[in-house]
Amino acid sequence: MTQDGQRLRHFLMILSGVFVTLIVIVFARLAYGLLLPPMRADLGMSYQQAGLLGTVTALGYFCFVLLGGITAARWGARTSVVFGLTTVSLGFAGMALSNAYPLLMLFMVLLGVGTAFSYAPMVSLLATWFPERRGTVIGFLTSGVGLGMLIIGVLIPWLERLFGTTGWRVTWAVFAVAGVLVALMVACFVRNPPSAAPRDGHPPPPPSDKIAIYTNPRVITVGLVYGIVGLTYIVQTVFMVSFMAESGIPAATAGGLVAMMGMLSLAAGPTWGSLSDRMGRGSSLMLAMALVLGGMILPLIHQSLPVFTIHYAVMGCTVSGLFTLVQAAGTEQVPPRDVPIAFSFVTLFFAGGQFIGPAFAGILIEWTGGFHAAYGFTCIMLALGVYLASRVRRLPALAAQTETAP
Repeated sequence: MTQDGQRLRHFLMILSGVFVTLIVIVFARLAYGLLLPPMRADLGMSYQQAGLLGTVTALGYFCFVLLGGITAARWGARTSVVFGLTTVSLGFAGMALSNAYPLLMLFMVLLGVGTAFSYAPMVSLLATWFPERRGTVIGFLTSGVGLGMLIIGVLIPWLERLFGTTGWRVTWAVFAVAGVLVALMVACFVRNPPSAAPRDGHPPPPPSDKIAIYTNPRVITVGLVYGIVGLTYIVQTVFMVSFMAESGIPAATAGGLVAMMGMLSLAAGPTWGSLSDRMGRGSSLMLAMALVLGGMILPLIHQSLPVFTIHYAVMGCTVSGLFTLVQAAGTEQVPPRDVPIAFSFVTLFFAGGQFIGPAFAGILIEWTGGFHAAYGFTCIMLALGVYLASRVRRLPALAAQTETAP
């Protein structure tokens, strides 16, 4: 293959990863926060019921994320990603057509299951293809979050104005079509990394020791940080728009702020990833976590449009980078052949945080009659995250990447 052809292949692989992130992170998880107000109004749900819907998605993710990593390691990441995107698309279609709350729960579970089989394997695949530039490449991957936030911040209010009370159903249907198209894109353009070949006549290394990976303190430390990211970010995305609505901010304005956050996030992932390639994951992770903590505190102090605007600006400049940094760190703690298993295990913590976050926050909102307790809890968790990030900073850089020849 010529150099230009190889560059095109790599570009299409990375672009496919961006769109996978858009589908399974933004459309399948984060868009729910913007869709929640019209869904609640149309279906008559309480905040506790709404939080439970977000929780069952995380439950599906939590229960299957390890299996997703094992499947990717055994059958290839591309197969796992295509299966996951197909499952997510079925979930989207079901959400568009369902009225009964139990059916909505079932299809939200499918969104989580599909994400488990697609996102972590896609990150692992690209990290293995580009080991020396993993921070930058994963940064581009997470820029799909910014692109998706920009899209839903414009698309969802527009469809709601166009279709009225059924706008949220049309949105889920659009997501289903997009999921199918991205699954086809992955099948056409993504290739699994080459298998490790025997060296100098030696046989290939033995199968991965999963117990050793799951008990590796390096992996567990990164996993705890990722769990806090999952918990705090999902609470922000599910309930912040409702917090603004309760504070008198119009829905169109809230959608504009989400779009602004998405636009800022487009550059945040690659920028933070490139920075971490130079100054180290831990130092960059501490800085990003501290900035997110500051941005989350602001709406607790005062609820006004300028404050919410600053909040979304800070989040847009940092959260995509936070995902980039913790994901890059999660792929560095084990040898390359173990990356799908290790990263899926790290992602299990993330799924656990997303499982706990919406339900617990919904209960706090119902009990207290407001949003301060829920977001105060997220700030406490972020402070803990800053401390854990300082421990990641002390991990030897790339020490676990070396495989000893047999």
